[in-house]
Amino acid sequence: MKKSLLIISMSLGVSAVAQETKSDVPAADSTKYWSIKGQNTLMLNQSAFSNWVGGGANNVGWLAGVNYNMTYEKGKDLWENIVILGYGQNNTQGVGTRKTQDVINLSTNYGREFRKNWYLSGGASLQTQFAGGYADGNNPDAAKISNFMAPGYVNVGVGVTYRPNDNFTMTLRPANARWTFVLDKDLQYAGSYGLKNDGDKSLFQFGFLGTAIYKVKLMENINLTNTASVFSNYIDHPERLVLAYGAVLNMKINKFISSNITLDVLYDHNQIRRTQLKQTLGLGFAYNFDNGKKRSDKKDNQTWMKK
Repeated sequence: MKKSLLIISMSLGVSAVAQETKSDVPAADSTKYWSIKGQNTLMLNQSAFSNWVGGGANNVGWLAGVNYNMTYEKGKDLWENIVILGYGQNNTQGVGTRKTQDVINLSTNYGREFRKNWYLSGGASLQTQFAGGYADGNNPDAAKISNFMAPGYVNVGVGVTYRPNDNFTMTLRPANARWTFVLDKDLQYAGSYGLKNDGDKSLFQFGFLGTAIYKVKLMENINLTNTASVFSNYIDHPERLVLAYGAVLNMKINKFISSNITLDVLYDHNQIRRTQLKQTLGLGFAYNFDNGKKRSDKKDNQTWMKK
């Protein structure tokens, strides 16, 4: 009996020591492989006139947006996710409420490094808007020209990604499927966004997609982010390139106030056979989020978004 009790006591003791030793070992911290950088903005503008002989109309406007970049990097694995959302309106006396900004841009890209700074990659993206757009300066009484998922663009493809540092990323996809969705029945007629027949809800294209992001720190608290993309459809008229360029100039005044200037240039033969241009300027509240994690010890430039 005593022998049995001794064996049981020794077993319990070993178990307790093992548990204590195990508890002393820190758990693997998976968060150290994530880099999350983002900005939340609320821009406001207002003008008021009373007996002003120079003329003018009272107006008030707002623009809200989020811009997040979430990156996971461990060993040879690289996974980047981008979330860009923005919406704004302006109300002018005698004119009414008009939309000034409307964007949904979501993308994800996973890569496996096969050579220094080069990754075999695959990813997907979605681009559309929140609300309807109208001709004549977004006048809701005018003809509707766009809506949520009308158009909506979905890209899925594979290729290579080159990223020598946090300031520059280029992705080339020689195999990329592109769907154009038009889910608003009022816009589902032949020729609209490239649709072949009345009532069609989507258009399928397959071709080459190239994208690039380049970030520049112009001076302290002034940063410029450039984005560009090109798409060529192998199936039909590959010479009709879809070209896009965007620039965001962020000027930080203090911890919570900043000014943003944006510029977007687009040419898409299926939308309109002219170059499209959009520019916005805003001053207001901005909250920057940075978890302070470097994406990788290999990266040699972490200055573009430092506070």
